[in-house]
Amino acid sequence: MIDPTARVHPTADLEADVSIGPGSSVWHRAQIRIGARIGAQCVIGRDAFIDEGVTLGDRVKVQNLALVYHGVTVEDGVFIGPNAILTNDRYPRAITADGALARAEDWIVSPIVLHTGCSIGAGAVVVAGTDVGRFATVGAGSVVTRSVPDHALVAGNPARRLGWVCGCGQRLADGDGAQVRANFEGQTRCLRCSATYTITGDVCVAAS
Repeated sequence: MIDPTARVHPTADLEADVSIGPGSSVWHRAQIRIGARIGAQCVIGRDAFIDEGVTLGDRVKVQNLALVYHGVTVEDGVFIGPNAILTNDRYPRAITADGALARAEDWIVSPIVLHTGCSIGAGAVVVAGTDVGRFATVGAGSVVTRSVPDHALVAGNPARRLGWVCGCGQRLADGDGAQVRANFEGQTRCLRCSATYTITGDVCVAAS
């Protein structure tokens, strides 16, 4: 079902049983495959690919040329940058061990979940079977090979934690205003919006 308030460009390719929520926009040559679910107020950029059965929450932005494959679940408020790739097979092969063309029954989907508010930078790859936590940030060009905690900032190949970020996206800082590192523990704050957080080990939570 396509909500009457959704905007779908004439060049977009929508297969059967696609759902697009109110206020969402699907731009030039985007492809959305059978059974995909797009929430409200989403933006699907030019030449983006949303695979079969993928679910996007509300207010999700999928930028130009991003590839979101079968098995991916995207919660509300997620940003997926241009040319980002979210895969679904940890052991890809075109053929079976005996040389036959591999079919759907010859591989297992390894799901990805992008949790509320996280951001996937331009050109980043999220490898099948990993999750990205709430309000985490994956740096541009990174390759995520293991799950990312809430509010973590990761970058590199393979992606490693560099520090922590606020819900608004700003790096968190210590009491002296210096950006906190990956191994920081204790009270921290955002210099942009003044939100405060407590970091213990791999857990970063907003202060009550």
